[in-house]
Amino acid sequence: MDGEIDPGRRLPVPVTVLGPLHLLAQRVHRLANTGHGHEALAAADAYLAIAHAVGDDRTVLFLVQGQMYANLYMGRLIEAADLGERLLRLHQAAGSTLGEAKCLCDLAQVDVLRGRYFVAMRNLARAAVLLDLPYTDFGRRISALCSFAEAATAAEMYEIAAATYEKLSITHANFSLVHAATLLHWGLRLSHVGRHDEGATRLRRSAEITRRQVEQRPDDMVAAAMLALALAKLGDVVPAEKLAREAVMPLRQSENFRYARMAHLALGISLRAQGALAEARTEFVAARELCAFGPRPDEKPVIRFEMALTALAIEDGQAGRDLFEAVEGQTRELWRLRMQRLAMLRQARQREESEAALERAEREVLRDPLTGLDNRRRFDLLMDRIDRGLAATPMVLLIVDVDHFKAINDAYSHATGDRALREVARILRAHCRTEDVPVRYAGDEFTVFLQGDLAVGREVAERIRAAVARTDIVPGVRLTVSVGLAVLGEGMSGETLFREADDRLYAAKWSGRNTISS
Repeated sequence: MDGEIDPGRRLPVPVTVLGPLHLLAQRVHRLANTGHGHEALAAADAYLAIAHAVGDDRTVLFLVQGQMYANLYMGRLIEAADLGERLLRLHQAAGSTLGEAKCLCDLAQVDVLRGRYFVAMRNLARAAVLLDLPYTDFGRRISALCSFAEAATAAEMYEIAAATYEKLSITHANFSLVHAATLLHWGLRLSHVGRHDEGATRLRRSAEITRRQVEQRPDDMVAAAMLALALAKLGDVVPAEKLAREAVMPLRQSENFRYARMAHLALGISLRAQGALAEARTEFVAARELCAFGPRPDEKPVIRFEMALTALAIEDGQAGRDLFEAVEGQTRELWRLRMQRLAMLRQARQREESEAALERAEREVLRDPLTGLDNRRRFDLLMDRIDRGLAATPMVLLIVDVDHFKAINDAYSHATGDRALREVARILRAHCRTEDVPVRYAGDEFTVFLQGDLAVGREVAERIRAAVARTDIVPGVRLTVSVGLAVLGEGMSGETLFREADDRLYAAKWSGRNTISS
């Protein structure tokens, strides 16, 4: 049909982990990251219609993520939070633990910027626990760790951000500069609260990283601005001034305002140290004016402190001292609040780890050790939910029984029988979604609590039956199963549901086995 996309047709493109339309999502992210938020949102709306039409669910996730980042960078925090919550639900429904962790980090960053620190620390702690799990998808784990470090940076928790970036930079050199930037801001803030030795240590480490980059790429104005600021604060003002003067205009012209602010700061500190106080103040004012273009949360306090120091140097009278003492007091209070956030995160993480340990223990109690499926205790809990009217509907109960299982044990050994049960369990897991619950009920009998109507139940049951029939557990022996199905009706008890499914199972057995009955 003209003008329409047939959802039943397949796209003639290779499918990647990011989805066949991932280039569209990449364009949205690129627009968002370069300050073209409105264009990013318009493109995302158009591309989402295409991705939905062709069923590219993976690209849908990345497009929604791009919408969230565009709103975040534009300062539209409520819209960003709503999209983040939607994205979190999508990842949870898909069973993507890494996607969930990254989304929790992004939400934590939004909550920090909204001043919702308790919620932010809770989300960040939950993400930290998820990121500690073992993963093989290293690319997505790195992406999630970046979001974790960015959220920690937004909350001014430099210790956590720096440790994360340092770990990443060991294997990925492109994280070295962002690690250096974290150390740089950490060192500046430490010096402002009177912890000069600790601050100097971080500044020197930042300078080491950025100096290597400048030596390798003299045209890298970002690294030059960072190195200039570290050197200026360490007192090496002549090379700092030279680097900053070379970097400031190219950075402004390319609209890289974050690092242009650093260059202005470096110039101001260098000029003040050389006695050019009026010129120094001009540079600090320029840095402050550039804060209109998306500053980090900690940049304004840094600029304000350096301006107060300069004002005190210009006029060392009572008014100048009063102003500096007020700014210094505010700086120390902000540092105290920062330390509170660190404590909040530690406490939140301890709670999350305790809850995760409890969940693991509960899962082990409900787990069948042979097959890894849920066990009879889990079955009883689900039946109790049905009796109390708490089960989600529509629901179909499948009872799956291995045909002639005793004969397999007798002829080939119990070890072979155990292997057959594990293979049936694997097939059940493969054909169940996140919301479905497969259970080893007893012996060679399994149940599946399946979300859907009878048509869905028949389809899944037939796929399970066919998959088992194709399985080659024992050479020359055909393993089969019989399946009985029953639909949970309104007001039906768990016992009635099980009895109806069991009656259908016996009907399947009597009809010759290796079949389903509903």
